[in-house]
Amino acid sequence: MAGRAFVREFELIDALRTCLAARRDDTRLGIGDDAGILAPLPHSELLVTTDTLIRDRHFPGDTSVFDIGYKAVAVNLSDIAAMGGAPAWLTVSLAAPALDRAWADAFVDGLQAACAAYPGPDPIDIVGGDTTRADQLMVTVTAIGHVPSGQAIRRSGARVGDLIAVTGTLGDAAAGLVRWPQREPGASETDPLIRRLVRPDLRDGRALIGRATAALDVSDGFLADLGHILTASNVGARLAVDDLPAAHALAAAAPDLTTFRRWQATGGDDYELCLTAPADQIGPLRDALDCALTVVGEITAEPGLTCLDRHGQCLTADVFSQAGWDHFA
Repeated sequence: MAGRAFVREFELIDALRTCLAARRDDTRLGIGDDAGILAPLPHSELLVTTDTLIRDRHFPGDTSVFDIGYKAVAVNLSDIAAMGGAPAWLTVSLAAPALDRAWADAFVDGLQAACAAYPGPDPIDIVGGDTTRADQLMVTVTAIGHVPSGQAIRRSGARVGDLIAVTGTLGDAAAGLVRWPQREPGASETDPLIRRLVRPDLRDGRALIGRATAALDVSDGFLADLGHILTASNVGARLAVDDLPAAHALAAAAPDLTTFRRWQATGGDDYELCLTAPADQIGPLRDALDCALTVVGEITAEPGLTCLDRHGQCLTADVFSQAGWDHFA
C-alpha cells in the first residue's frame, strides 16, 4: 500500500466536473450544487434510463478500469438510441473500496471516451451522481436524453408486414466472454470479440424517428429482446436465423454451427438496435444510420416466433437451449 495515492470523494467529483460537465448550452448548472439545473428543448420530451453494473455480475472482475467506465456509459446510451433519442446528460454513482489515483483517472477516462465515441453531434454532460465506500464495486449511470414530442420509438409499435432488422453484428460479446479467460494482454484493443464485450459499439438512434415502428437495444440476447417487441405489440414473427449478421471473427471462433447460432441468437451484451419498419423504410434507414442494417425477418399476425434456417426448415427450441442473458443467473 505504500506509495499509492488515494483519491477522496471530492477529488473524483472535481475530475468529473473538469472533463465532462457543463459543456452544453442547455446545462444551466452541472456538478457542484445540490442538484443540476437542465433546460430541456422546447417541443421535446425527456427520456430517462438507468443501469447498474456490478463486478463479476455485469463484467468480469478483472476488466480494466477504463473499460468499466466505458461500458457503464455505453449501455445507457444504447437505451436512449433505441427510442430515437439524443443523449444529453448523465449522472454517475460509484460504490467502491478506497480508490487510488490511477484507478480514478482511468475510470474518468473511460467515461469520457464513451461520451466522445457517441456518433451524435452534441456533447454529453455529467450533471450529478453519488460516491460511497463499499466492499463491492458497483457503477450506476442514469442517462437523460430528448426526443421530439410524441415521436419516441416504443416496443409496442410493430405492425403486421413490418420487416425486422438489426444493426451491426450479433454474438460477438457472447463469444468474447467465452474467450475472456484465455485472452492475451491488451485484448480489448486487439481482439474484436473481447472489444465488443467491454466496449459496445454506439449507435445514433435519431435516424429511427419517422421510419421505424418499434425498436429496442439487444442487451439480453436477440431472441429474448425481439420477444419483448412481439409481446408489447401483440404480434408474432418469422425469423431467418441464418441471416443474423455476423462478424468474420465470430465465424472463425465458433467451434460448430450450433454454438455459432446460440451466440448470435441468445448471447447478451451486443447493444445493437433491433427494429421493425415497413419495407419501404429499410432503404432510408440504411442511408441514415451510421452502421450496417440487416433484415432478418418479418412481423406476422399469428402470435409466437418461428425460427427458420437457410433452407426454410423450422429450428426446434433445443437449438437455442440457452434462453437468453440473465444477469441474475
